[in-house]
Amino acid sequence: MNKIHLSTHNKYGCFFMNFKTKRTIIKLRYLLVQAIQLIVGTAIIAISTSLFLLPNQLSAGGFSGLATITYYLLKIPVGTMVLVLNIPLFIISLIKNGKHFFINAISGTVLLSVFIDVFERFKPLTNDRFLGCIYGGIIAGIGTAIILKAGASTGGSDLLTQIAKSFNPNIRISNLLVILDTIIVGLNVLFFKELEVGLYSAITIFIMGKMLDIFFEGIDFAKVIYIISIKYEDIAKEIGDKVRRGSTSLNGQGMYKKEEKNVLMCVASRNEVREIRKIVNEIDKNAFIVISNAREVFGEGFKEE
Repeated sequence: MNKIHLSTHNKYGCFFMNFKTKRTIIKLRYLLVQAIQLIVGTAIIAISTSLFLLPNQLSAGGFSGLATITYYLLKIPVGTMVLVLNIPLFIISLIKNGKHFFINAISGTVLLSVFIDVFERFKPLTNDRFLGCIYGGIIAGIGTAIILKAGASTGGSDLLTQIAKSFNPNIRISNLLVILDTIIVGLNVLFFKELEVGLYSAITIFIMGKMLDIFFEGIDFAKVIYIISIKYEDIAKEIGDKVRRGSTSLNGQGMYKKEEKNVLMCVASRNEVREIRKIVNEIDKNAFIVISNAREVFGEGFKEE
């Protein structure tokens, strides 16, 4: 009996250890990919800032726009000033958003600051303001998209909006970003006393948005997610608990086998789609998922009429 008991114990002990090891490997692989995305994304944004925008007194909004002013006024390196401006936000994000978000935010901001200071030493790739705003916007948009895909942040207005969302989950991040970037670009116009600075900077911000559209199929579009799974109740509960989005169960019929099916419908922001897909895959790898754009959504958590 003792031998049988020990054999069974060892069998299940080995199974548990193998399962735990696999989970650790998957987690480490995810963290490695996230770190690479963060490094590449911040380096690309730094190239845009240091080699295209800064030499032409242009701003893509965010704290780098404020740092551009202090660079010309006080000769403080842009990267250093970006880091200093973000310190109060780091403290608030640690309190409101937790350790994981805080680590991602501070890592992205520090990397961006370091890369900007490094690339500042290189000769600008163009001194033509028009070319600077076009290519600066394209490159900054690509870098920002990579960072967003990594689920990270480079601080600044992006971090500020995330903190604001923790106070009010229904706040529209896109609207707040536009307002903040408009104010910062306006300050650049007042400081440099050139309307052209603001006009070109507006083009840069517009192009950045378009690049994000290419990567994410619309920065401000809501997404309609249809999920067909026998575990639809578990999925709906997890989406409600983790993403804080409601879902609706629709009655359907599979026409091939004539089987009754429940179709789960959920409307979410673009930034939440990745988390919802992760939840579905963890609960039911055989689930069928369809994601489409919703141009306009009105109601709780979205636009209010």
